[in-house]
Amino acid sequence: MKIAVACDHGGFPLKEVVLEAVHASGDELLDLGAFSVTPDDYPDYAEKLGRAIQKGEAERGILLCGSGVGASIAANKLKGVYAAVCHDTYSAHQGVEHDAMNVLCLGARVVGPKLANELVAAFLAARFRNEERYIRRIEMVKKLEL
Repeated sequence: MKIAVACDHGGFPLKEVVLEAVHASGDELLDLGAFSVTPDDYPDYAEKLGRAIQKGEAERGILLCGSGVGASIAANKLKGVYAAVCHDTYSAHQGVEHDAMNVLCLGARVVGPKLANELVAAFLAARFRNEERYIRRIEMVKKLEL
């Protein structure tokens, strides 16, 4: 699976940990920046990552900012991008399994390296459960997209 990773300056301190976790999973990596702690804006990186998913350049993404919240809000504006802030492993895998989440958002000021590794592993190992109730709900969500 190809995984896009992007962050703003607030997420940058956790980025290397996430890149290593993706590499350890055996998945292919697409690094979309940022490449320094120079102040920048999370919507720019949410768009880069979301567009990569829309174009099929990545199947899933991991998006980092200070809290994970702004990145999640911005990413969810893009059709076909289903992003959520997950700071526990249950949400990181259940969001994929039940809700077809394709972007994991993390807050670098909220989670540390050990938890980040666990969250990335849970997210990447999860697969959508093609059960009727989950499919029905995803179709309902898609109808909400403009």
